[in-house]
This record gives sequence, structure tokens and C-alpha cells, in this order.
Amino acid sequence: MTSRLIQGYEVVIGFETHAQLQTQSKIFSRSPTAFGAEPNTQASAVDLALPGTLPVMNREAVHCAIKLGLALGSHIAPRSVFARKNYFYPDLPKGYQISQFEIPVVQGGEVSFFVDGEKKTVRLVRAHLEEDAGKSLHEDFHGQSGIDLNRAGTPLLEIVTEPDMGSSAEAVAYAKELHKIVTWIGVCDGNMQEGSFRCDANVSVRKPGAPLGTRREIKNLNSFRFMQQAIDYEIRWQIEQLEDGHAIQQATVLFDPDTGETRAMRTKEDSADYRYFPDPDLPPLCISEQWIEEVRGQMPELPRRMAERLVADYGLPEYDATTLTQSLAMGAYFEAVARASGQPKLASNWIMGEISKRLNAEEIGIEAAKVSDAQLAQLIGRIQDGTISHNAARQVFEALWSGEGTEVDAVIEAKGLKQLQDTGALEKIVDEVIAANPDNVAQFRAGKDRAFNALVGQVMKASKGKANPAQVNQLLRARLGA
Repeated sequence: MTSRLIQGYEVVIGFETHAQLQTQSKIFSRSPTAFGAEPNTQASAVDLALPGTLPVMNREAVHCAIKLGLALGSHIAPRSVFARKNYFYPDLPKGYQISQFEIPVVQGGEVSFFVDGEKKTVRLVRAHLEEDAGKSLHEDFHGQSGIDLNRAGTPLLEIVTEPDMGSSAEAVAYAKELHKIVTWIGVCDGNMQEGSFRCDANVSVRKPGAPLGTRREIKNLNSFRFMQQAIDYEIRWQIEQLEDGHAIQQATVLFDPDTGETRAMRTKEDSADYRYFPDPDLPPLCISEQWIEEVRGQMPELPRRMAERLVADYGLPEYDATTLTQSLAMGAYFEAVARASGQPKLASNWIMGEISKRLNAEEIGIEAAKVSDAQLAQLIGRIQDGTISHNAARQVFEALWSGEGTEVDAVIEAKGLKQLQDTGALEKIVDEVIAANPDNVAQFRAGKDRAFNALVGQVMKASKGKANPAQVNQLLRARLGA
């Protein structure tokens, strides 16, 4: 994937994403995985690898891996192997992490997305099952550190890409698309604040045509906004170092959102430093073709396929279809409104407009929308049959969202928002406005369209906003001989 040049340098970005799997227990034990428990209340003897304990594979975690592999178009290995990744850190009581190295469960695949209207595709290397480590706590310990082992053994899928991204915009678009996929198929809740979806970005720069530069890994990016800021800063920093004649050292870095800068945490290890070897306590993981086909039969329609279908079945623009498939729930909400109202484009406009504005302001998902799909469909129907204007519809929507009413027609009646249906009454108002505004009439007949708009405004004012604007335009033009 090509990238735009920055100060004569090409940017190369690869990603490693840790997606916490939605299982009730840990990957090799029966310990719970609930977030927010008191420290060290969810770590069992198995999680700590105490003498005499043995890990047992969580079938649901494998089920999640199969789902992800199918969603990404990957090869699902019929036989994969667990390995011990050896390193010392205070929150890793075993002294090793159980992961997969030489033979991962998910191999290959791709993720496609759009950046500025252009389709991009990122190739995947692998996705492998592994356990999470614990967490070091450095606050409220009077200068000391604490260790919480609740996360130790939590099931993860680490999803690794080829270095196919060429800008922070592409990297963020990839991360958002992957986030959408894992939450769509239900293998991860995607909560970045709680650490359920953590991204590491490997960033390097090089002169066009030169070998790949030395990469630095930005760890634990937990928001899309910080992700873009961190990558942009790292790109600028590496270019400045090279321009000043310094070599880039392979390292793991952290992003500080307060300063907007990355800082080195430690030099980056290579795989040989971890002394991987097959875990002697775990047999190979074998997945039958029958199991894969059973999971395939349970898979929901994927976001890209749904977007293509919304374009084909409802005549939506590509942009609308992509926006409406940000989640499975939003896609279902749109289809319910479109079918009930018979107006897919109006349904799309309202969902991307008023609905999305309220959801963003209140930081809630479409599942918690305070206007149901049935209510929105009825509201759109009242616009289409001329009962209310678009402006009046927004007032009805506001009343429904705030809980002032539950029935569209009842709100319209209570607020007196029905458009004027009596053609004779409207004609009388138009005639009165024409008679009362001879200057505007003369200016319009002299070719000044602004004068016509002023007449429309006067009619709407005289009708207290209840006239149908299209009908007003038609009557005025007929009366003025336009």
C-alpha cells in the first residue's frame, strides 16, 4: 500500500491488536473475567501456574477464533500449537505467557475499508490465541507499586497485520473497521477504556525504494483520537532524528496524551529473546471442518456485505450504506424504518442526522435510542403524506426523544403542527400577501428571486408555519404568472 510522502519520507505502519474475547471464564481456567472486581479476587491457582495445576482450553475462546477467521476470510488451521513466551515482569507470576507462535489458529485474511472515498485493503499475517498478563498499579500506593492479577489468564486474540498502512488516517480507519468487525460478530465488546480492544502500532519511515526502516512500537493505544495523535507525533520524531543524522533504535514506546508525545519505555525485543517452546501442558488444538461449518452457519451478515446489499436493495449511496453499517444494531434499525416507511433515503437522512446527533451527544448506542424504529417510520410517513412539514417533524422528534409523548399523531395534534390542508384557505392567504406586498411583487416580476422568497416567508408567517412550502411556492408562482 503506497503512502503519501512526508518531507520526502514514506511512512510504513503495521498493527498488532489485542481483542479480549467475550467468554464467561478465562482461557485456561474457570476464573471469571468480569471487569472492575476488587484486585486479586479473580485469579486462581491455574492462572498463577502454581505447582500441581494444569491449564484446560476454553472451548468458547476457540469458537470466537473460528468466527473471527471466517469474518476476515482467513485460513483456520485444523491443527495449531500453544507455546510458552518467556519473560520476566512483576505482573506475570508464571514467568511465561501461554501464546501461539509457529502455528497460529487463524492465518492470513484481510480487512478492507474506505479512506477519503478510496478503498484500502490491509493484509493480515495471523490471529493467535493467548492469555493476558496481570496489571501493575502505580497510583495510591505511596510511592510503591501494586500488582492486580485479575486479568491474568483473560482470553485474547492478537491480530497482526502486514505493514500495509501508509498514514495515520489509514491506520485509524483500519482500527475502526477491525473494531466494528469484532463487535459485530460478538467476539469482543470493544470497550477501549476497559482494555478490551488494545492497539499497538509499529511505525517506521524510509526514503522511497529503500529497505524498511527501523520500527518503534507504540503500545496500548486506547482511543482512536490518541492513536492518530501518537502516530503523527512518532512519524515527525523519526524524520527529525534521521534528518539530524541519528539512527532509529528499535524500541517500545508509550504515548502521553497530556504532552502529545511518545517516550521510550524499553528497547524492543525480538522473538528469539522470548525463548518460545511448545507448552508441555497443552496438547495441539485441533479444529474439525464440521465445527468450522457449524460456526459458519451461525455467522451474521457481515458489515461489508450488508453495506453492498443496502446499496443494491434500497438504492442508497455508498457513503450512506457504509455509515449505516457501523453496527449490526444500526443496520437493523435502518432496515426496519425503511421497510415500514417505504422511504429508505429519508430514513437514512434521519438516522445519520437527528438520530446520530443525539446518540453522539449522549454517548449511547442505537440500541438505547429514545425514538424507536416504528416511531421514526411513522414520523417519516407524516412528512410524506403532507401532514407536517420537515420543520414541524423536527419538533415532533424532539418531543418523542425527550419523552413528552409516545405517539407521533398525538404529538402533532397536541402541538398544533398539522399543515394547512384547505386549499381555499391557503389561496386566500396567498392573495392577501400579494395584495399587501406590491413592492416585492414588482421586484419579483423585474427578475429578483429574493423578493419571491420574501413573499413565501410572509405566507408561511401568515399561516403560522402550517402551510405546505411546496404548495405555497406553486400557488404564488401561479398567481404571479411565473
